[in-house]
Amino acid sequence: MSVGLNFNILEQDLQLLPERAIYWRQKNAIIVADVHLGKVGHFRKAGIAVPRQVGHDDLNCLTKLLHRHEADTLYFLGDLFHSDMNADWYDFATWRKEFSHVTMHLVIGNHDVIKEQHYHDISVQTHQEILEGPFLMLHHPQNNACLEQHENYVFCGHIHPGVKLLGKGRQSVTLPCFAFSRQQAILPSFGKFTGKVAMHHEPNDHVFGILEGKVIAV
Repeated sequence: MSVGLNFNILEQDLQLLPERAIYWRQKNAIIVADVHLGKVGHFRKAGIAVPRQVGHDDLNCLTKLLHRHEADTLYFLGDLFHSDMNADWYDFATWRKEFSHVTMHLVIGNHDVIKEQHYHDISVQTHQEILEGPFLMLHHPQNNACLEQHENYVFCGHIHPGVKLLGKGRQSVTLPCFAFSRQQAILPSFGKFTGKVAMHHEPNDHVFGILEGKVIAV
C-alpha cells in the first residue's frame, strides 16, 4: 500500500502521493505533470524495442488514483503526450471514456503538439494556464522575476525534479521529488518512462522525495 504525505499550503490540504501525483482535498482533484504518453510508441516507431506495457502502466496508475480518491477533476500540468499522435492516443481516448464523469484539464506543454481539437473531441479542456483557488497552474517553472509578478502560488512541472541523497562511501541516489519553494511548487514527472534532474534547493524550500512507495521529507 502506497503512503502519501499530508501537506498544507495557503490553507489548502494536499496529499503528496508516491505515485508522483497530488490529491487536492478542497477540490477533490488529482494533479499530475509530465505523463509523456505516447513516448513508448514514439520510440517503437523509431525501431527501439520498448515494451508497450510501459505506457499502459501510467494509465493504469491514473485509473487507481481516480478510483481510490473518487476524484471529480484531473489536472495535467503539461506534456501529457510526448509527440505526435500514435497508437497510444487511441488507448488514451478509450481510457477517457471510462472516466467520462471526471472533468479533465490540460495545460499545454512544450511536447503537446497534438492539435487541441483532438483533446476537445474527447472532452479534455486545454489551457495555457489555469487559475484555481490560490494556485496558478502552468507547465514551465517561473524565474524569480516572473514569480514576483504573480499574485498566486504557482504549480508546474517540466523539469522532472529530483533530489540527490548522499550515503556512505560516496554513494548517492537521486529520487523524484516534489519541490515547494516560497512561491512555486514543481511536481515530479508522473510518467515512469522519464528521467529526473537533481535540483538545487534553497534552505527554506520544502522538498519531499519518493522512495519505496512512500513520500519522505528530505
